[in-house]
Amino acid sequence: MNRLKTFCILFLLMHICFLAESAVRAEYIQSHISNSDSLPDVFAKNHADFLESKLRNEAIIKFGTHQLPDNQEDWVKYRTNLRKTIIQKTGLIVNHKLPLDIKETGSIQMKGYQIKNIAFQTRPGVYATANLYIPDGKGPFPAVITMPGHWRKAKFDPDGPQQLGHSLALDGYVCLSIDPWGSGERTTVHGAFDYHGSSLGASLLNVGESLVGFQISDNIRGVDLLSSLSYVDPKNIGATGASGGGNQTMWLAAMDDRVKAAVPVVSVGTFESYVMRSNCICELLPDGLTFTEEAGIIALIAPRAIMMCNHKQDSAPAFLPFEMQRTVRNALPVFKMLGVEKNITYQVFDKTHGYWPENREAMLGWFDLHLKGIGTGMPKKESAFVLLPEDKLLVYPIGKRDRGVQTTGEFCEKRGKELRTIFLNTMSLNALEKQKSLRAILRINEQSQLKKLHQFERLGGWDRFALETSDSKLIPILHLAPDDPKLGYKIISNTSGKRGISAELISELKSKGQGIVIAELSGTGESISAMEITNNKSMVLHTLSRSELWLGNSILGEWVNELNVVSDFLKSNYKAQKLSIDGNKEAGLAALFFVATGGNVDDIILRDAPLSYQFESGGSLDFFSMAIHLPGFLNWGDVSLAAGLSGKNIRMINPVTMSGVKISDSGLIEYKAEFAKLRTISGKQGETIFD
Repeated sequence: MNRLKTFCILFLLMHICFLAESAVRAEYIQSHISNSDSLPDVFAKNHADFLESKLRNEAIIKFGTHQLPDNQEDWVKYRTNLRKTIIQKTGLIVNHKLPLDIKETGSIQMKGYQIKNIAFQTRPGVYATANLYIPDGKGPFPAVITMPGHWRKAKFDPDGPQQLGHSLALDGYVCLSIDPWGSGERTTVHGAFDYHGSSLGASLLNVGESLVGFQISDNIRGVDLLSSLSYVDPKNIGATGASGGGNQTMWLAAMDDRVKAAVPVVSVGTFESYVMRSNCICELLPDGLTFTEEAGIIALIAPRAIMMCNHKQDSAPAFLPFEMQRTVRNALPVFKMLGVEKNITYQVFDKTHGYWPENREAMLGWFDLHLKGIGTGMPKKESAFVLLPEDKLLVYPIGKRDRGVQTTGEFCEKRGKELRTIFLNTMSLNALEKQKSLRAILRINEQSQLKKLHQFERLGGWDRFALETSDSKLIPILHLAPDDPKLGYKIISNTSGKRGISAELISELKSKGQGIVIAELSGTGESISAMEITNNKSMVLHTLSRSELWLGNSILGEWVNELNVVSDFLKSNYKAQKLSIDGNKEAGLAALFFVATGGNVDDIILRDAPLSYQFESGGSLDFFSMAIHLPGFLNWGDVSLAAGLSGKNIRMINPVTMSGVKISDSGLIEYKAEFAKLRTISGKQGETIFD
């Protein structure tokens, strides 16, 4: 059995940034040296990664500011507030009274234990698929919930999760192995084992949910299931998993006191180390670094037991032993304060990323001590087991999955329609309050200001500037003055940077004598980070979008701030009498949100932008980058409300759905009526024109 295939393509996608960092940086630098486009670069060749340095520094500062209470009275308050904040930020929903409605579709008798293929209800009408391993005998047995990470076939993958089930059952534990949300038998197409992250998983944010919240909710319901079984001892339940599954283990143990002992493998590090690294969206706590560090989450597990296993050869920098040890050192005082110092420990193995036999033996010894009350907690030799083919562990035959096993797309589409129905039935609103709440959705905490202007030699007919902002950014600018100041300026921003701007557009504006400013926003053009994965459509701005959300920001909110700096620069330095913005895709949305929150320009153009954040599976989930996702946006309203609040003339060229599909004629008629209605309700002037 080749364990090197454990994580297949999915693991490579998640961690390729670290594995090939030097190559990515070299490619990034070379692309700027060799480009002979007529639009000149602004920055010096071979410059440092401004964006990575800025965000990494912010994360380092955040780590230093998060300290845990040193007395039990304050700790109780902190613990309560932290859990409440996690519930709020993740959208976590827990309903212990909801019937489990366990559906058994098959069973397999093994030597010494039985395996049942089951589905059970985690939310109303929503079911998770799982395998339940049950030792022979009456029990009651201790139980362990195992959470697969990014193994391609989830619960029954032979190179990880399935091994855990067999090993635990042979050692006398009931084991429940659940398919994570969007993985295993819960993927978009039953039997097609695709990746649950990227824009698919991030789409949950738009309806006020999160992938981590869904996983915690599912796993808490898994503990509900184990606790309901007559042959399980509900006072002795453990949890374990590796990588993304180890992350789930940490969160479940932190949020559910019924988990007596936990063993997260190759997953505990620091939240700081997640910033500008390529972890999955399932490992994102929105705004996490604004209120806690990973030590706070580990401390929530006290006084219960946790043993972390990390590996020296791990390719993911966030999971290196050094990062885990930093977290342990900061969480340890809480365990000491509660008199349970021995309940937190870790082991470091000279292994690559994975759940290896050495990890399983360490896990068995730890669970024997804490769930059975035997042994010393030292590693225990596991029994030999036989792996089963995947078809034996399928809950449903391929293509015959029960409709209750909802996919991410189905859930987002259904919930989005519910939210839009509520929104479209709105008959009145407070425009000022809606503008304020939109700023909160965008996570615009402070308005950026121009701190310093860097001017460079004119090149190719263009003035070249770098705008240094009050929040430590550099915005590269190309400037061409208008023939007549009355003609004003067109600010152009493109998600592909200046190289994505058509020559025809530049020529058209020049022929009109209009002033032109090309602004490359954070993560685009010369402002891209070398840490971004640029050779995979599903990973565009994946690293930056996650990092900004960790730090309590959003890419679109940052772009709104940057457009504000650019417009202020033109007004103060060139006395611009008229300003308009032309942006494509997410850059166009940033222009819309800029004017919707009070940005002072005269009109805007959006190209290839969505008319709604409603999930739509008819096209490509990768048409837009990860930058587009905004936690709770559809709970706030929709694109039409932003247009209504703007009070500006808006032109939308080639409007599309969230999957990039062109809007039909009948659909466009409906949207025109919606946009007009929201203008009226908002009490604002201007109109929206669709081309």
